[in-house]
Amino acid sequence: MFRFLVQRVLYGALTLWVVTTATFLLIQAAPGGPAILADPKLGPVERHAIEVRLGLDQPLGIRYLTWHRNVARGDFGRSFLYQTPAIDTIRGRLPNTVLLTGLALVAALGFAMPLAVAVGRRPGGWLDRSLAAINFTTLAIPAFWFGIVLILLVAARWRLLPAGGMSTPGLEDDMVDRLRHLVLPVLVLALPLASEVFRYARSGVIAGRRAPHLTPARARGLRERGVEWRHVVRNTLVSLLTVVGLQVPLLVGGAAVTETVFSWPGMGRLGVEAALGRDYPMVMAITVIVAVTVVGANLLIDLLYGLADPRVRLA
Repeated sequence: MFRFLVQRVLYGALTLWVVTTATFLLIQAAPGGPAILADPKLGPVERHAIEVRLGLDQPLGIRYLTWHRNVARGDFGRSFLYQTPAIDTIRGRLPNTVLLTGLALVAALGFAMPLAVAVGRRPGGWLDRSLAAINFTTLAIPAFWFGIVLILLVAARWRLLPAGGMSTPGLEDDMVDRLRHLVLPVLVLALPLASEVFRYARSGVIAGRRAPHLTPARARGLRERGVEWRHVVRNTLVSLLTVVGLQVPLLVGGAAVTETVFSWPGMGRLGVEAALGRDYPMVMAITVIVAVTVVGANLLIDLLYGLADPRVRLA
């Protein structure tokens, strides 16, 4: 187990290095420069002074090594756009993204698993066929389009929920108002994840109900609902953990789109603004945090495999 953990940590470190290096080189290779240099009023002298102040006059290799040295000390640089330490700005936005993605994950699992169990009882029935059609339709809908449609219908026409933002002015501490602002972005973010979870869980439930070890469980007098949740659903946990691990990067990427559409003040929207403004320190800081999150989530899922299925731990 210790050897496996060390290997996964080393693979994760290698992944982080590749991702950060590729992002650094792509940002530096992009034409133009930071948004601060796009001001047409700046002359050559002013532009050079800004480049010197930002360290952009140094050779690429020097900038790369300097960035790694600073990151090792916990210094991600100062944001070009916000004129604040990049890590401090991210620290203010990160809890909002964690709240949004966490609720979306819980909603997706809570919605998809009961439906998968219900469909697994009668595969090929009318419910199974109906949900399959809905599922494929859901996977084909772009998140940004779905979000805009919800804003136009639910918020603008029917006025049932807020169109965006995190709270209504003057009601920042109102929990009900905060929940109303969360409904639409959580729905947009959770729907594709629920579709993927449903697909895997449905297949696992159908296969699990045919397993021979269920016969002794039924012979002991265990009710069918208990058989489903204690044996059938438990046998799908490995595949369920796999699909959740695969969806973590998509969940983080989807958060950027969803936060932008609904003006949610999270790290995803901050990353979009930083990329459009060529805010190099902010883009690199967000890249590191997202990469660490994805690698850490996959490492955690690898460890949970052993708890979900003892055979994995023995292997």
